[in-house]
Amino acid sequence: MKTGRISIAIVLCASLFVLNIQSKTVDPYKVLGVDKNASQREIQKAFHKLSLQYHPDKNKSKGAQENFAEINNAYDILSDEEKRKNYDLYGDEKKAPGFDAGGAGDHGGYTYFTSGGPGQSGFNFGPGGMGGQGGAKTFSFSFGGPGSQSSFGSFGLDDIFSNMFGGGMGSGNQFGGFGGFGGSGRSQSRTSNSAKSIPSVNSQMYRKEIADKGMTWLLLSHTPTSRGIQYYESVIGEVASSLDGAMKVGSINCETDASFCKSLGIYPRNAPRLFVYSLTSSGNGALVEYIDDLDLKRVKSFCLEHLPRFSKRVDFDHFDLVSQIVGGLPKVMLLSTKKDTPIIWCALSGLYQNRFAFYDAQVRDASDPAVRRLGVDALPAIVGWLSNGKKQILRTGISVKDLKSAIQDLSGLLDNFEKKNKAASAQSKREQSEPEAKQIPLLTGSNFNDICGEKTPVCVIGVFRSSKARDKLEKVLLLVSQKSLSRRQNTAYGPRDTVSYALLDMAKQQSFLNAFDKSGYKSSDKVLLAYKPRKGKFAVFEGEVTTEEAEFFISSVLSGDIQFSNTRQKPIAK
Repeated sequence: MKTGRISIAIVLCASLFVLNIQSKTVDPYKVLGVDKNASQREIQKAFHKLSLQYHPDKNKSKGAQENFAEINNAYDILSDEEKRKNYDLYGDEKKAPGFDAGGAGDHGGYTYFTSGGPGQSGFNFGPGGMGGQGGAKTFSFSFGGPGSQSSFGSFGLDDIFSNMFGGGMGSGNQFGGFGGFGGSGRSQSRTSNSAKSIPSVNSQMYRKEIADKGMTWLLLSHTPTSRGIQYYESVIGEVASSLDGAMKVGSINCETDASFCKSLGIYPRNAPRLFVYSLTSSGNGALVEYIDDLDLKRVKSFCLEHLPRFSKRVDFDHFDLVSQIVGGLPKVMLLSTKKDTPIIWCALSGLYQNRFAFYDAQVRDASDPAVRRLGVDALPAIVGWLSNGKKQILRTGISVKDLKSAIQDLSGLLDNFEKKNKAASAQSKREQSEPEAKQIPLLTGSNFNDICGEKTPVCVIGVFRSSKARDKLEKVLLLVSQKSLSRRQNTAYGPRDTVSYALLDMAKQQSFLNAFDKSGYKSSDKVLLAYKPRKGKFAVFEGEVTTEEAEFFISSVLSGDIQFSNTRQKPIAK
């Protein structure tokens, strides 16, 4: 009798269950409010919106828990390509007919629910009663056998079953479970797949792409049994979408990479944990845990607070540009009407923190005289200074369609400016190491006293008649002038005389040459003259002027190992 009463109770329970499910269509598309042709992005957005609306932690109204469970179940089906395909073809994500009470896999409008597996009892219900025969329409329903698990709470029947069985059908029953917040059974398999939409991060990826790279990351640490992954994922997805380009998101499975999580100190407890990774003011990376309510606005605000802050905010009206722009890294300054440093500039300052010195300033408008003096005609604007102090207007009137494309665009701008700076620096080094043409001055009346006046101990003059001879002398004197040539001193501590170098055009300075020689060296194409203004003496080299010969001649002049003659008169250049 006792067995019979239990069977009757089970039959009544199953009948109530079937009638309840049949009375409402569990269609994942309808639950999320999307069309059957909806894209994954549309499905994800709908899930994010509804999960935030009905989450039990936020929504205490009657039915919120049931709605949240349906939302999670629907998303679990439609976010998985295989499950969605099976549902579209068969009406069930597992290829079992009749999940949606009609349509694909339709069996006369009746729904079949099975939990399958060995040791389970099946019950058939139809218009003709239990075990209907012939053409009778039949319901098929089965309870799990001893020790089996089921999750009826996911369909909103918590009260019916818990009242009937008092929660005493074995520890495997999860009649209160919903959408990934149950502790085992089906909720486990759902949560283990729920983090798929967030890129996975392992220890190798962390080292290569995250640590000290300048990009801010929002990281979710979890295990397959963590409660509420889908809700965390929905919040993270919205934050990632709104800050795309300024930050990235990642999911770390601490069950498969336990040592990695423990080394970072991010191993999850019962629920997932959220961390922001960013560079601190010292330039080192740090993980900071988010411990506030899992609210979209608060999480986003937390992420914004931890964006890189390597741009120096300056008072533009009192900023000393001259003292800042020369030397070191190339400089870039953002001029805008914004009260605070814009998100884009914060993100770029992290990505390029060791490659540029960043500044930003608030200005009134483009008509500001100081802004005009910089050459800026529209705001926002970016002005750059090369390491040598040369200014360039990089961009004016910047327009932003979306965060990601703007950061990509400005990254390209900074990359090109960096190339220009490297080219300018290389050119500067060449100029320092290699003498540039025309560094040897042409002697004239205006510069004579500076080059060959009485304050100069020795003035070496390359006298040329043709342009070919000038080029030859100039190259030789440039090379010789780079060498350390000094006169021998009687004492080791005596001051050393210096040498000045100049070029002289015979055709224009014949009277100057006549002061040394009556002929004015008219028969020569090029001559080296060593003149001592203080003593009024000179020496001449008229042979083939090579670098070695010129160096030997000047060394002999400085050491006194060459015969000097008195000038005929004081030379005067025109």
